[in-house]
Amino acid sequence: MVKKNFTRKELSKKIYQNIGFSKNLSTNLVDDFFEILIQDLLISNKVKISSFGTFKIINKKERVGRNPKTKIKAIISSRKVVKFAPSSLLKEKLNN
Repeated sequence: MVKKNFTRKELSKKIYQNIGFSKNLSTNLVDDFFEILIQDLLISNKVKISSFGTFKIINKKERVGRNPKTKIKAIISSRKVVKFAPSSLLKEKLNN
């Protein structure tokens, strides 16, 4: 099975085809949605989209990692990452 990423361009194309908005409006809609999502994440560290899931910023601590090729140890710095937890409704749809 070939893995294919679903891109912003494909999302705006689907909005254009299914809803009938212009291509330009569809692209702006998708870009604005993700910009709002990112801004709200930065402000509140958590964004919940009903019936879809929750995006949450978590802090990862500094740790020791290892290059799998050379086996040389290196320190991986602390950083923030986004974690996604799907809603129970989304899990149910995926498993049916």
